[in-house]
Amino acid sequence: MPHVPLSRRALLGVLGAGLLAGCASPSAGTRLRVATGGTRGVYFALGTALAQAWHERLDLATAPEVLATAGSVANLGLLSSGAADVAFSQVDTVAERFDATVPTGPLAPRALARIYDDVVHVVVPAASPATTVAGLRGARVSVGAENSGVTMIARRLLDAAGLGPPDIRPVQLGINESVAALREGVVDAFFWSGGLPTAGVRELAQTTPIRLLDLEDLLDAVQARFPEYSPGTVPAGAYDTAEPVTTLVVRNVLLVPAGMPDDLAEALVGTLFSDQASLARASAAALTIDTRSAIGTQPVPLHPGAERFYRAAKTG
Repeated sequence: MPHVPLSRRALLGVLGAGLLAGCASPSAGTRLRVATGGTRGVYFALGTALAQAWHERLDLATAPEVLATAGSVANLGLLSSGAADVAFSQVDTVAERFDATVPTGPLAPRALARIYDDVVHVVVPAASPATTVAGLRGARVSVGAENSGVTMIARRLLDAAGLGPPDIRPVQLGINESVAALREGVVDAFFWSGGLPTAGVRELAQTTPIRLLDLEDLLDAVQARFPEYSPGTVPAGAYDTAEPVTTLVVRNVLLVPAGMPDDLAEALVGTLFSDQASLARASAAALTIDTRSAIGTQPVPLHPGAERFYRAAKTG
């Protein structure tokens, strides 16, 4: 199991199997709805694999329902309305709700884990004249689906590049639609934020020569305003592009409502780690999930059940 020390592995196996599976299972009879993202994105791949693991490991009433959504903003709405029980989200999207005070109440978001980091993609055809975001002036650009975290990032990057709404021709498309639109020449570029590699972008690169725009010239301006972003690199091998590019990275968190019973939240986290190998088969992004970094969900507090798991893992 990647990144989990041997002394913890036995503990995780116990939590993920015997303790969580018997007649005293805290999840007996529970029904879960998991808000993910577009069907060619990492959220959906990992959400589907997690749902299967939870169904197999825990005594759930039925297999969890995996909800394909527009992404982070939509997922937070589903969680806060009670229409989802588990939600994937970028931490920058959640941070907007934690600017002044930590939201309270049974439907307020609480974190199970930091799961992996999203990498910002600005994808253009290989023959595009644009080499920076500023070079997209006048272009037809997909800025992400409505109610997605991608749209938030796109607007922030465009603003840092000095491009307002009149300077580009924006459309709001999810990852599946963005890939199709670029392939068919309907758009000149699209923004995306996802794990490496994202299936939709990888499939596009196999049929259409593409490049990713380098974001190095925007890093300082964006980080000065939004410290939740950090610099990162997309290696050339991720999509068989000619060169690596500098980009922005944002943490992803797995969220549940504050009112979820502690035992159930602990069980969900336990399965996340005990079944990490099967998650990694669904997406390589799962290889970076680690008990030490998983607690880095700031500014979102950990759910008390998750805290209990990590305390036990630390001493195990």
